[in-house]
Amino acid sequence: MIRDKSARKPAKGVPKEDAAKKAAPAKAAKLADVKAPTGKKGIIAITPPSFRRERALIKRGVWPVAGCDEAGRGPLAGPVVAAAVILDPDRIPRGIDDSKRLTAEERERLFDKICATAQVSVVVASRARIDRDNILRASLWALKRAVVALPEAPRHVFVDGRDRLDTACDCEAVIGGDGIVLSIAAASIVAKVTRDRLMCALAQDCPGYGFEQHKGYAVPEHLDALDRLGPTVHHRSFFAPVAAARAKHMPWTVEPVRDLFEVTEVEVQADAGVEIDASAGL
Repeated sequence: MIRDKSARKPAKGVPKEDAAKKAAPAKAAKLADVKAPTGKKGIIAITPPSFRRERALIKRGVWPVAGCDEAGRGPLAGPVVAAAVILDPDRIPRGIDDSKRLTAEERERLFDKICATAQVSVVVASRARIDRDNILRASLWALKRAVVALPEAPRHVFVDGRDRLDTACDCEAVIGGDGIVLSIAAASIVAKVTRDRLMCALAQDCPGYGFEQHKGYAVPEHLDALDRLGPTVHHRSFFAPVAAARAKHMPWTVEPVRDLFEVTEVEVQADAGVEIDASAGL
């Protein structure tokens, strides 16, 4: 490529300042020819999850490959639901994304397509298990059981988050995996839709709490209902707002906490017939 260097040089007899002023409009015109990205200002394009990592394993002869994710770690009520999915490389539904980026209608549509084309398993960790084991252990238990429950045992598993699962096959934890790995995104949709349906069913048994709207999360409407009505059997006992509501409505169920710094006086009775030798250094 031959560049015209004469455009950079000012004409003879023309001061450099005048030449720069004449060159400015031309430079501005060139910049104007460069089109800015279309779309609304302030919106950043987010890359959807891809099947790249799964295909890399397939090329190495590693198959089946599963993705797993859970829904419901943060809510104050209801179970945590884990799902595992093995996508068919030749029948991947279009539009799969992180469940949090999709509308409820999109999730329902993709849920049906994923279940019709992929191998899917779902495991529910109950409120009682969450209270007994804590939410992290209950979630990891459900995720592992979902992998084991797949119709075909995977040779590699991708799991959303930072915690690897104790599985018989290789397991790779991917932070933010539901927005990166397509199999995890598919599992996030299955888990989310399943849990939402369960919470809508619980709403019929426990009217007044709005489970069908907020799905058990700590939104103002839910906190207000907790304060007015008290907790249900579906609320997680050791989550702070639930514990506070229990103390208000059912104080007899709350065990008093012992003060570890409480000073206790102990009476010591000495036998008058016992002589103490001062030279013993006691």
